Amino acid sequence: MRKTAVKVLAPMLAFSLVAAACGGDDAADAPAEEPAAEEPAAEEPAAEEPAAEEPAAEEITEISVTGPERSDEEAGALQQVLGAWGEANGVTVTYTGDADWEANINVQVEAGNPPDITIFPQPGKLADFANAGHIVPLSDSTNAAIEWSDAWKVFGNVDGVQYGVPVKSDLKSLVWYSPARFAADGYEVPTTFDEFVALVDEITAAGGSKALCVGIESGQATGWTFTDWVEEMVLRQSGADVYDQWVAGEVTFSDEPIQTAMQTVIDLWTEDNVYASAGTIAATAFQDNGQPLVDGDCYMHRQASFYSAFIPTGTVFGDGEGEINVFYFPDINGDAPVLGAGTLAAAFNDNAKVMELLAYMGSAQYAMDRQTIQAELKGGNGALSGFLSAAIGQDPAVYTALEQSFLSILENAAIVRFDASDLMPADVGAGSFWTEGTSLVNGDIDVATAGANIDATWPS
Repeated sequence: MRKTAVKVLAPMLAFSLVAAACGGDDAADAPAEEPAAEEPAAEEPAAEEPAAEEPAAEEITEISVTGPERSDEEAGALQQVLGAWGEANGVTVTYTGDADWEANINVQVEAGNPPDITIFPQPGKLADFANAGHIVPLSDSTNAAIEWSDAWKVFGNVDGVQYGVPVKSDLKSLVWYSPARFAADGYEVPTTFDEFVALVDEITAAGGSKALCVGIESGQATGWTFTDWVEEMVLRQSGADVYDQWVAGEVTFSDEPIQTAMQTVIDLWTEDNVYASAGTIAATAFQDNGQPLVDGDCYMHRQASFYSAFIPTGTVFGDGEGEINVFYFPDINGDAPVLGAGTLAAAFNDNAKVMELLAYMGSAQYAMDRQTIQAELKGGNGALSGFLSAAIGQDPAVYTALEQSFLSILENAAIVRFDASDLMPADVGAGSFWTEGTSLVNGDIDVATAGANIDATWPS
């Protein structure tokens, strides 16, 4: 029986990262037309427009950046890192984190007032914006400067054109827990999903603290936590091929594999099994589960590597009394699949300084700078930052041993798939999958109805 930490998992995963095909990249001509849009200006008799553009590119004094990351540590680190780059390069860079980023970025674009750069948590939404002509391709020099493998860059590529710069990676297949509390109560870390379900049943039968902490409230993004659980189950129950077909729309939400995955989650998320601090799962903010876990209101919380940013400052990570650690969310077929995610930055204009900032955001130096500052904001002294990056060329010393094990899993897993809802067309992955999932969790509809409703929103 595996003891406690994910560092034990790394030797099990023997092969290189296999990235999922990028979903949401529906064929479109918009990206290919970007260079052509410059031709008329160059052919005009008085070449005045290009002459006017060049000084503007050099004279920019402010760059605005937005994104969904908004905790004090996340937003604070982003502002410090990007602000420092701005000071060194003669511009003022301002980062704004937004709980309702998914909705507000649409409003800003429709109003003709987008930020210079935004950070996309969903490659599918980035692809939608690229196909609509809202964001611009990366310059050749910016694209060449990205220090990430092609396995990660592909999620920012739309029809062969690079629009997005990878800036963060997340490992999702983790369960946070207290090893000392497990030991005191006679529980062992499960190594199969059947053992995981049996452990939930055993904890529930014992009474007292709940087996799981769960919350899916997240402003306009309410429901995304449910989608993560469903994605984990599709990978474990049906395998990577079905998962890829689902992302591509070839397997529907009404098909048996997805119906089974959703029902499995609903069967686990009973009132007897789950501690929801706000009274219901749908009303409980996803970030509000760290404190109950530390306080002992629940035994386990399945959440990504970034969740350490929401565990109370000062928490020690390890196996000792009062300490928190993680174990791998168990598999079913012995193939140890890993669910991952990340964010990508893209620009709404091709200003030279904006492109230079994107190049920095795609570098190993940016990753190390942000990791260092975010860890300090979490309290330092070995605190987990909540940030992770698969950028090539980083000094691993900026990460704790536990964070290094996260990176090892991402680098060496035989099966890694990017978050499915993030890859799907935004109307589904950042829309109906969230809203219908929330209705399902609330008990307003059943799994069959949820599947049919989501399928009805899939773009033709």
